[in-house]
Amino acid sequence: MGAPAPDFTAETADGRTVRLADFRGRIVVLYFYPRDLTPGCTREACDFRDAYRAIQAAGAEVLGVSRDEPSSHRRFAEKHALPFPLLSDPTGELCRSYGVLVEKTLYGRRSLGIERSTFLIDREGILRGIWRKVRVDGHVAEVLELLRSLA
Repeated sequence: MGAPAPDFTAETADGRTVRLADFRGRIVVLYFYPRDLTPGCTREACDFRDAYRAIQAAGAEVLGVSRDEPSSHRRFAEKHALPFPLLSDPTGELCRSYGVLVEKTLYGRRSLGIERSTFLIDREGILRGIWRKVRVDGHVAEVLELLRSLA
């Protein structure tokens, strides 16, 4: 923490290209999740959705990131009325820059996947909060508490 957040360029579900630098002057809650439309990721996204007004009131924007394609993000956002952008990182470049790609084992098979993580980036682009190996229950409340202390 206290270091500059890695800048990035990514595509949103609606085909726009965004950069972290586009949000300079605003606090950013950047959260990484494994896959669209899976139970844990859906709960997490809906928790951020339900707290979105409070997050915005504290001067912040939420950005969700997974390696899913924009079309998958679009279905996910529409199905759950997500009011914030979902960013597509099919190459894993953005995930690598934040160190969230890890080796996972499922049914004896190893693969590279996203470790559920959240980063709180202040108005000047400095990392002020990092949560790794996030447990969904209560996570958004923790993020909101730190966010309010920065506002």
